[in-house]
Amino acid sequence: MTAARGPAYRWVILAVAFLGIFGALGLGRFGYSTVLPDMQPALGLSGAAAGSLASWNLAGYTLMALVGGLLASRFGPRKVVTTGMVVTAAGMLLTGFSGSLATASGARLLTGIGNGMVMAPSIALMSAWFDGRRLGLASTIAASGNGVGLVVAGPLVPRIVESGGVEGWRLAWYFFAVVTIFMALLTFGFERDRPSGTVRTRPPKTPNTGPGLVDLAGVVRSGYAWHLGSVNFLYGFAYLIYFTFFQKRLIADLDFSSETAGSLFLVVGASSLVFGVLWGAVSDRIGRGRTLATILALQALAAGLFALRPSTASLIMSAILFGSGVFSVPGLIGAACGDGFGPKLAFTSLGFVTVFIGAGMAIGPYVGGLLEDRFSSLAPSYVVSAAVFVVAALAAVLVRDARGRHC
Repeated sequence: MTAARGPAYRWVILAVAFLGIFGALGLGRFGYSTVLPDMQPALGLSGAAAGSLASWNLAGYTLMALVGGLLASRFGPRKVVTTGMVVTAAGMLLTGFSGSLATASGARLLTGIGNGMVMAPSIALMSAWFDGRRLGLASTIAASGNGVGLVVAGPLVPRIVESGGVEGWRLAWYFFAVVTIFMALLTFGFERDRPSGTVRTRPPKTPNTGPGLVDLAGVVRSGYAWHLGSVNFLYGFAYLIYFTFFQKRLIADLDFSSETAGSLFLVVGASSLVFGVLWGAVSDRIGRGRTLATILALQALAAGLFALRPSTASLIMSAILFGSGVFSVPGLIGAACGDGFGPKLAFTSLGFVTVFIGAGMAIGPYVGGLLEDRFSSLAPSYVVSAAVFVVAALAAVLVRDARGRHC
């Protein structure tokens, strides 16, 4: 039985979710940007091919996001998240073993599949342990585990790569895999599906229809879910362009050293940790939609600075602005699902909405890579990122406040 602890145990649950997201996504997805400058020439990849590897990762994430939510609602998030982290670690190891675009693509697809079993269930779990007064805060703290990946990978990966010489980028992936396996053990040992004393309820079955499909049908009919999904799609498209090519833009386009690029990556991660708590608390007061719109507007400014004002001061400001809210968005979307659908449907609804972000993230880096190949610069890619962030902010401001009631 996984319902073994009382409500005070929620802080352990939050810590475990934070660390799990750090291992699986902070390293598995965002660590890719730090390894890319050395991995790309070693495998002889074009800009579009490098972008496609990120797209394969997000394709796996998209394929599994909805399924992961349904599995978590049926079998419990502890089992699903632990399994997802093991799958993610396997994908990391295979990425390190890759010798061609084809094998690297398969490895990144597997990593994405694992990611899809970790992110949505971990965030949705917060609605079972935290009430609406702290749900936004808890969800954004859990999601900011991504930022630890940047804090660790930014300064550490260049050192790992340098120590391994030509094959150093492979060592970085092996390191990521070991850390993720350790986090999987922590998750299995300490995560609980719900506080003790709560009863896990299921809707009645209908002929040929499992309870998960009944839940999903209700979510799919909700305009609220589709609205959140549209915001998620735009956000995913724009932000992964910024992330995927972050270090390459600095090193290849702007002639910064890998150490300086790693330091700026660290700034993004540190900002996300500092401000992630702030945005969650703000959303608990003024609503998810308004908070999302504010964050996305700041992301647009960050991408614009990265494209058009590549001075050191502007790049530092861009990193701070971008990091201040980038990892709060998934947490706020998760809190909005908890607001609108309640704990029982939180896993299924967030899984459904996560499909949209996966689609956006799968398309964005590929488009960014195509633009790089066309213009021999990543500046146009960041202009597109900024424009899409603006559209996302406009969509977010229209999200209705569902706190205190269900759809």
